[in-house]
Amino acid sequence: MKPRHKRFAAIAVGVAALGVAAALVLSALNKNLVFFFTPSQVAANEAPQLRDFRIGGLVVPGSLKRQPDGLTVQFIVTDTARSIPVTYRGTLPDLFREGKGVVAQGHLSSDGVFQASEVLAKHDENYMPPEAADAVKKAHAVVQKTGQTLVTDPQAEAKR
Repeated sequence: MKPRHKRFAAIAVGVAALGVAAALVLSALNKNLVFFFTPSQVAANEAPQLRDFRIGGLVVPGSLKRQPDGLTVQFIVTDTARSIPVTYRGTLPDLFREGKGVVAQGHLSSDGVFQASEVLAKHDENYMPPEAADAVKKAHAVVQKTGQTLVTDPQAEAKR
């Protein structure tokens, strides 16, 4: 084989190896990429159906229900315009409170309940994830314009 052909073969192997490495890196990034959605976006079917994503907003006061097993909890997350029920099995963060900001990671089940695999709570009085804060502000503006909200009080619903 001539030196010219050897050089060409070496360059071709290098380019192929670089292409495979880039494809592997992009594949890994795509699998680990988790997008954030608000309850309004989830209700509008903008969230992915077959992969994990994050949902954020405020925990509706009075919506926290603990199951007898001690690990499973149910609560409702709202952006003041729409609300999504969440089920989580595990230990909640110490700072998790009703009426406070929360971000949950998981997937939406076929019955419309968000199955969380991880729950993150705010770390001080002024913190809320920027996406959640923006979503709450936008939803609040819509509520002020229309004068209607789609968020219901779970305790009032239970009394009906």
